[in-house]
Amino acid sequence: MGNEETAEREHPYILIVEDDLDLSEMLSAYFRAQGYESYTAAWGEDAVALTSEDPPDLILLDVRLPDIDGYEVCRRLRHGHRTKSVPIIFLTDRRDRTDRLNGLEIGVVDYITKPFDIHELRLRVRNALRRTHRPGCSNPITGLAEGALVDEMLHNTVQSSQPWAALIVSLSGIERFREQYGFLAADDVLRTVGLILHNALRETGGSEDCAGQLSAYDFLALADASRLPALRQRVETRLAQSIQLFYPFRSADSAGDPPADERLQVKIGQVMSSDGTFDTPSTLKAALLNAWKAAG
Repeated sequence: MGNEETAEREHPYILIVEDDLDLSEMLSAYFRAQGYESYTAAWGEDAVALTSEDPPDLILLDVRLPDIDGYEVCRRLRHGHRTKSVPIIFLTDRRDRTDRLNGLEIGVVDYITKPFDIHELRLRVRNALRRTHRPGCSNPITGLAEGALVDEMLHNTVQSSQPWAALIVSLSGIERFREQYGFLAADDVLRTVGLILHNALRETGGSEDCAGQLSAYDFLALADASRLPALRQRVETRLAQSIQLFYPFRSADSAGDPPADERLQVKIGQVMSSDGTFDTPSTLKAALLNAWKAAG
């Protein structure tokens, strides 16, 4: 494979680095059936050489290899100019938290333990590739998905056969806040709300749960319906704890503090798949807007 093939490639190219030949061939055949180009390597040194010659779009990397381990492969690739940004998903039978942290520290984007559900692995691969190849669909302040990518997320949600839940978190009063405290302070508010939502999903969620923005001040979380209570509780609690911290410290008798009805406010609404029939992203967006209005 040379550079000409790289330029002409029509489908995402996945390199599978796995010394269990049966598993390697199974994964290669599966991803080819899913529309990917897939190649295999059984040795870490071979993986480094192949990747340096023709960087893949994503690498599935076993931690335990016959020569150098997956950690060393990852370190070398992260130091290469052409390979430093290639997303790597670790495949491993290690379940220790320290191993996970070590992988994340050297730049692994995801980590899945054996034995794994092949459909979960497919979704993780898809999500990693989506994050890599669609950077223009993220909000420049919060980094959350927006625009066409949010529409795609909503489409996948309404088409899902599994019970789902959608949470809308809306900020009001942000314009007045910006006028009084400046653009940097207002951007910090938006980043904080986005981070709270992202962390709450990470702590409660599965591989398909995701966050985005319907507009500059309307945040969205999509999750499995069973996780909604825990997700909403975390978001509400952390926003309540954070809202006061957005304001610079003032004395209790300061005349500069805004009245209560002019301060930042957060409204949270929810929609579940059991609430009705949702055929398109537009119908779900409309239901979320109604849920936001009903939140008061």
